[in-house]
Amino acid sequence: MPSEFKDKVREQFGRTAAGYVQSKGFAGGADLEEAVRLLKPTPEDSLLDVACGGGHTALFFAPLVRSVVASDLTMAMLKKAQEFISEEGRVDNVMFREADAEDLPFPAGSFTMLTCRIAPHHFPDVPRALREFHRVLRRGGRLVIIDTLLPDDPEIAEFYQAMEKMRDPTHVRAYRREEWTEMLQEADLILHETRVFPKTHDFHDWAKRAGLKREGIQNLNRFLMEAPEKVHDFFQIETFAGEVETYTDQKLLLYASRPEKK
Repeated sequence: MPSEFKDKVREQFGRTAAGYVQSKGFAGGADLEEAVRLLKPTPEDSLLDVACGGGHTALFFAPLVRSVVASDLTMAMLKKAQEFISEEGRVDNVMFREADAEDLPFPAGSFTMLTCRIAPHHFPDVPRALREFHRVLRRGGRLVIIDTLLPDDPEIAEFYQAMEKMRDPTHVRAYRREEWTEMLQEADLILHETRVFPKTHDFHDWAKRAGLKREGIQNLNRFLMEAPEKVHDFFQIETFAGEVETYTDQKLLLYASRPEKK
């Protein structure tokens, strides 16, 4: 990950860490429940949660496994996640580690499970991150990745990319299902199942969580309001009196594993 961009990510998420911890959209959901169903965690499992954000995924899995390492590039985010999990007072098996997803500071085969939720679209080099996921997993280790699914329609996909970059300058890109499949295969990971989940966002909460001020929110609102009809239809954009109230995108869950043998 280029150092200048890495610093930009740290600055962005350092400023907005509290908003991510407090976000109800990250605290639970059908995607997390499906991740548990597919991964089948046991008290013998050791889990690495990559780009842990506010710590919600780590906390969700902690009661189900032996240990969790919650890692993130941004130390300020890690501190907020640690405060959040400590205040919950229900688990004592979560450790926190500053880490770049593309250069994980863990020995090979350190974990039996890995999760990475709503984060890869910030990675400049997803294939490199996937190779790191493969390396730190034991043979036969399981992983779940969840991120926004890029639409197949080129015009809608271009709109989505532009919208995300307007909201958050550290957004790199989302990927189509076929692109994910190819990247996992190239990283020598076995893709077992995929799931797609619609996720509805309150527009103002979504924009403010990224740190946008009034002018930025107004510009983003205008961008969505003036979008072509098929974009409005695809994202189910709900408006009232010239203001966007909600929009709905799709999250892709990928369940994969490291091969048992080479």
